[in-house]
Amino acid sequence: QVQLVESGGGLVQSGGSLTLSCAASGRTFSDYAMGWFRQAPGKEREFVAAISWTGILMTYADSVKGRFTIARDNAKNTLYLQMNSLKPDDTAVYYCNIVTSATSRQPRGNWGQGTQVTVSS
Repeated sequence: QVQLVESGGGLVQSGGSLTLSCAASGRTFSDYAMGWFRQAPGKEREFVAAISWTGILMTYADSVKGRFTIARDNAKNTLYLQMNSLKPDDTAVYYCNIVTSATSRQPRGNWGQGTQVTVSS
């Protein structure tokens, strides 16, 4: 089992940037494809981005493509999400999770507490 702890959220103005981190412990982080998901108030949790275990393949939701970048550092057991040009619609709790693959985008681990991102207009 991999334990995941998200951090880096906060309040930012529209057009601003944030970088989220996801620290992993437990099983070997580098064995897994990883993803970011988010859940806005009153909405279902949705896929944001995913990355293969090698870090070579990345996939994104259409709503964040060109603005967000997913990355990983297997030596540090950490997953990142660089978010630029933030919009109020990006306001949500952001979660990281193991995914079946970067293309399937299906979460397969336990959910952590997440980190709140709030974008003001």
